[in-house]
Amino acid sequence: MKNEKPELLLAGSMMQYVEDQLEDIFTVHRLAKAAKGEALLAEIAPRVRAIATAGGAPVDAALMQKLPKLEIVSNFGVGYDSVDAKWAGAHGIVVTNTPDVLTEEVADTTIGLLIATVRQLPQAERYLRAGKWLEKPFPLTAATLRDRTIGIIGMGRIGKAIAKRLEAFGLAVVYHSRRPTSGVPWRHYPDLIAMARDVDVLIVIVPGGPATKNLVNRDVLEALGPNGILINIARGSVVDETALIEALRSKKILSAGLDVYVEEPRVPKELIDMDHIVLLPHVGSASIHTRRAMGQLVVDNLKAWVEGKGPLTPVPETPWPPKGR
Repeated sequence: MKNEKPELLLAGSMMQYVEDQLEDIFTVHRLAKAAKGEALLAEIAPRVRAIATAGGAPVDAALMQKLPKLEIVSNFGVGYDSVDAKWAGAHGIVVTNTPDVLTEEVADTTIGLLIATVRQLPQAERYLRAGKWLEKPFPLTAATLRDRTIGIIGMGRIGKAIAKRLEAFGLAVVYHSRRPTSGVPWRHYPDLIAMARDVDVLIVIVPGGPATKNLVNRDVLEALGPNGILINIARGSVVDETALIEALRSKKILSAGLDVYVEEPRVPKELIDMDHIVLLPHVGSASIHTRRAMGQLVVDNLKAWVEGKGPLTPVPETPWPPKGR
């Protein structure tokens, strides 16, 4: 039937207003809510043209190859390491993400986490709530932002937004990436360990995935040194969590502020038991305003595709129009 809606697989729940809009465009199949997921896939596989995913459920080659008519995967979030974009690109499937709309929110969270970690603000609040201020003042913090050099690992959209905020604080900024970023004034370090030796704070804001797994390892943490602070707002997989715990325990680094972990929402007890670090529950972009904008971009990418306009924000592995056209 010409008027039938194209069929979409929803690989995990999304905000209701997103799901409502998807229902207007597609016949939606909710994999997470299916009593028998494999049976549902077997029944709808020949007809599914699109996937919407929030990253909780992997969209890997094993799933995509079951869907012979799949054309597009619309990912909620700027990070898309749960989607095998390389495989998708090799098989003519477009993958989109939600850049730009969360840049400022994540940059704001990064600065908040940095200050909270350096000045131990959550610890100070717990001290007050426990009534300890009545007994004596909160101890002076060992660290300060003054006279610190900040090294940013990654200089994409969010990295640039973080660097601009840091400059407004009067802080020196340098960065590490695979290649220099054009049009930025900050010094580029091709060698991460060399940068770690030269800075007082490392801020991690690179994509997850195999290419960056354990990028911040034991050697990097040792180079950062006993006065160093690590801030991870990217993906838990980018930091060797075991090495980080060891470095914090042995005081090879001073502290850490973490928003992401290897096995979320499970956070290692060793980290939870440490009172000199700051832990957040992956809230980098978690405001209603920003999450709604991200959800809307998921919908807009799919809508543009259905209307034959092409994707709005394809990822680098699946450029649009495809190379050669």
